[in-house]
Amino acid sequence: MLTGIQRFFQQVLADPEAQDDEGPTLELAAAALLCEVMRADYQEDPAQLVALREMLRESLELEDEAVDELVALAREEVESSVDHYQFVSLIKQHYDTRRRCALVRMMWDLALADGEHHHLEEHRIRQLADLLHVGHGDFIRAKLAAQAARA
Repeated sequence: MLTGIQRFFQQVLADPEAQDDEGPTLELAAAALLCEVMRADYQEDPAQLVALREMLRESLELEDEAVDELVALAREEVESSVDHYQFVSLIKQHYDTRRRCALVRMMWDLALADGEHHHLEEHRIRQLADLLHVGHGDFIRAKLAAQAARA
């Protein structure tokens, strides 16, 4: 797996202009923001990791091996990054309002995947939604939709 991660980074860093709008760096940014929500409560729940993999598989239409590599990269990036700027700016640059709201909904789905509503996860999602320029109304709609889906 380490070889795959190194290959992934080499491809992205070698020629960033060759990446299209839906390239790996954008996928990595979205996955990193989701990982940031997952670790907000300082507990790693297996249900959230399963939910993250499923979300990435469905939303990005990736195969299992690519999802595993992306999750590993995203977790590594989140652990080593100082702030969210690089991820947020890339998402804001390439995602329209509808897609940013959908990402916030995914954050809520992920936060609630363990069956708990933790205030630290809500706080992190609120921060990320603000940085992504997702309004409070859309934030609340995403939260309520995720809660309704869990009920």
